[in-house]
Amino acid sequence: MFIERTSLGLDVHARSVRAAAIDTATGEVIERTLAPDTAAVLGFVTELAGGHGPVLVTYEAGPTGYALARSLLAAGHRCQVAAPSKLLRPAGDRVKTDAKDALLLARLARNDDIVAVTVPTVAQESARDLVRARDDARTALMAARHRLSKLLLRHGHVYDGGQAWTGKHDAWLRRTRKEQLTPGGAGTLAGTLAAFDDGYDAVLHTLARRDRLDAAIHALAGDSEFTPVTRRLCCLRGISTTTGFALAVEIGDWQRLTGASIGAYLGLVPSEHSSGGSRSQGGITKTGNSHARRLLIEAAWQHQPSYVPGKTMRDRWALAPAAAAARGDAGNRRLHHRWAVLTAHRKRHTVANTAVARELAGWCWSLAVMDQ
Repeated sequence: MFIERTSLGLDVHARSVRAAAIDTATGEVIERTLAPDTAAVLGFVTELAGGHGPVLVTYEAGPTGYALARSLLAAGHRCQVAAPSKLLRPAGDRVKTDAKDALLLARLARNDDIVAVTVPTVAQESARDLVRARDDARTALMAARHRLSKLLLRHGHVYDGGQAWTGKHDAWLRRTRKEQLTPGGAGTLAGTLAAFDDGYDAVLHTLARRDRLDAAIHALAGDSEFTPVTRRLCCLRGISTTTGFALAVEIGDWQRLTGASIGAYLGLVPSEHSSGGSRSQGGITKTGNSHARRLLIEAAWQHQPSYVPGKTMRDRWALAPAAAAARGDAGNRRLHHRWAVLTAHRKRHTVANTAVARELAGWCWSLAVMDQ
């Protein structure tokens, strides 16, 4: 609720900050262009508060992060970070400038029309940086492996010895290089050999990078503020330590959500376009945190096979409270049953998996908010 006298909107960029303030008592509009420095912005806000009363500061979430918001809050000023996708912009407005954006934020904040995002702590943002770096490494590893395998495919070399990217597959890669690509081999080109060596080195380098990040994640998951939530989440099938830790830091404050709202928050509910007596639903909205949504979609596939708790699952249960273990077991049984029902109704496997992922999000929430 807007209770301050002055509403200040900031259009924050890497090299400039445009400010626009509205004094609700006098109607005065104050506009400034500031240096992209936290101290400069703090100085302006303090000066504004001295002459125009308490200030509510609003700026859009973006690549500049949350350091400015944390500094303003620490200095005693109220600050909110707006969700860009939720801003109410006039449909017919075809002129966009930094000054207009800052003034729009000030007006929306004055009218209580801002949907604010949660400002993470320094520890939460640091952990989030780690899990997103790991996700980047995973993506890079997939791309490097794809390039290497398709290079060999173009030259007629296809691996048929079972699962790829295992020790056996690595031995096949080395043997193929030695027997088919080295000088003197069958139909060898020097360029192809150089390309193979570069691709193979990229796979090894990216794999080592991912493993280093995995080790860092496991260390934090075992001894940090996220450890209790991570261990409770790992009571569900398909959620490893890496996945559980990533969900814990990506969602952060689970208490702000409910079991009914977390699916919509993660974009796992159907889109809809209804009018009058007609109702039309489409694919999922895909709004919210895409990292957490992908993790849940991947985890949901693990609930399709028959559920028999094994050693790995029991070891995870041993690290969590007994109530969380029992809750996780109930969730695993329910989610497998859900898969069976959807399969019996001949739902497409992708549709069924998304439905299970939506319910899995609710089970994750119930475990995350449990008392330790």
